[in-house]
Amino acid sequence: MKAEAKNTSYKKAARHAEFPPTARVKQEMIAWFWVVLVFLLVNGTIGQARVIPSGSMENTLLVGDHLIMSRIGYDAGVPFTPWHVSLWRNPRRQQMVIFRPPYGHNQPDLIKRVIGLPGETVDVRNGSVFINGRKLEEKYTTGPTELPERSEMLERFHGLPLTIPKDQYFVMGDNRGNSYDSRFWGCVPRDAIIGTPVTIYMSVDAPEDAWNGNIGDRFLAYAEAVIHPGRVRWKRLFETF
Repeated sequence: MKAEAKNTSYKKAARHAEFPPTARVKQEMIAWFWVVLVFLLVNGTIGQARVIPSGSMENTLLVGDHLIMSRIGYDAGVPFTPWHVSLWRNPRRQQMVIFRPPYGHNQPDLIKRVIGLPGETVDVRNGSVFINGRKLEEKYTTGPTELPERSEMLERFHGLPLTIPKDQYFVMGDNRGNSYDSRFWGCVPRDAIIGTPVTIYMSVDAPEDAWNGNIGDRFLAYAEAVIHPGRVRWKRLFETF
């Protein structure tokens, strides 16, 4: 028994001798390097998390819905930087897309629904959308579709009817009376589209302020959801698009 105990202690000592502290630290750093690299690859090319901060897509998406966004085929980039490249997939009509706003830098990403495709002529008449002169059937909207006043549009945008340029898309929110969309500022370039929502992984009933960049309000919203589980919209979890 004593001989076995001595052999065990010798083996442990030998292992420690083989892996001095500096080597173990190096090993840990290499392991964490691969963890970070995988995270960056997933975040930059496969998917990201998003939260809905406003009611422009109600009732399809509600304020406080937490989404998984797929970037596969749409966009690849370096996380936390403006560097990105568009990929091969193009959105379909009535598909929801997430994109960088074309009207200003440092604006948060938006989510809207694709209404018009490149080369088509889009117009709004009598509360409805028309594509190439034919009425578009829409069962997901809230309220009639109206045109904004000229004073509400960006100066460079001349309004509808509009023939959509090549590699650009006309988008609108589902909540037509509360959506700042292509009716106000024009089309979205294809290279501004970064992905499409896949599923809702969490939905918390909280005011818009909680999801508009205020960390304190967001923390309180999550705390309220933990203390009062009724704040979580359980039936919306894992809804797919």
